[in-house]
Amino acid sequence: MALESPLTWASLTLALPDEAATHGLAVRVAAASRRGDLIALSGELGSGKTSFARAFIRARGLAGEVPSPTFTLVEIYDAGGALPVWHFDLYRLKSASEIIELGLDEALAEGVSLIEWPERLGAAMPAERLELALAPGSDAGARIATLTASPGWASRLAGLAHG
Repeated sequence: MALESPLTWASLTLALPDEAATHGLAVRVAAASRRGDLIALSGELGSGKTSFARAFIRARGLAGEVPSPTFTLVEIYDAGGALPVWHFDLYRLKSASEIIELGLDEALAEGVSLIEWPERLGAAMPAERLELALAPGSDAGARIATLTASPGWASRLAGLAHG
């Protein structure tokens, strides 16, 4: 009996000097995303997760207001014919079991999922995902983005490095 090879994850760290660079990364990630993708956005409060999500949603062709799902926990953006984007904010989630009620399985089957505060999922976190951690950079508005890709995202990771 052959042993399965371990999953190969890849990572990339990018210096984002300003909000425009963060938005540019969001546009590249949006262009590379496919049905069933999960992008896990982590970072402290104010690190740029929602700003990244808004730029991603707009890059997917979804115009109009993009409110933060902090109180609704999930917002669904559908541009009629384009892949819907499900934007989850799990900051107020009390238990990982609540994610079932929010429709994560449906989101993964139908479109692309952006999840802020993904650590709240615990063991319910899907194995296939792109993790994007945002941290403050050296200047105001600058950020450091660390992208960690599961095997399904690993081949797409190199294309995210440069805009």
